[in-house]
Formats: sequence, C-alpha cells, structure tokens
Amino acid sequence: MAAPIRNRLRELRFHAGEMTQAELALKVGVTRQTIVAIEKAQYAPSLEVAFRLARAFDVGIERVFWWEE
Repeated sequence: MAAPIRNRLRELRFHAGEMTQAELALKVGVTRQTIVAIEKAQYAPSLEVAFRLARAFDVGIERVFWWEE
C-alpha cells in the first residue's frame, strides 16, 4: 500500500535544472532507490530526510510534502 504522504519531488527536480534522482540522493545522503520510492509514494521518509529534501530545494517542507488521508 502506498504511503499517504504525497510529494512534489519530481516537479522540484525538473525546476532545479532537471536534477537527476542520483544527484538529489547524493545531495541528501540517501540512495537513488530511496528517492525513487519516495517519489512514487511507496515510502514515507523520516522527518530528517524530509527536511533535508526540502533544504536541497531551498523551500519549506510543506512545499515538498503533504498528507493525503
């Protein structure tokens, strides 16, 4: 079952010069596979990783993630 936490990672990567999943993973300190799973909403990141992802794009966490019930 997919996580109820949705995200805009793909959109943010596109607007960041078409950043690759591998580049984002390196910047945040996770594997590319983790980025893939988060983007597909198959995995909800830890709070620390969520903040690191937001910081990678210089946006607030709520710009990257939202809760879907």
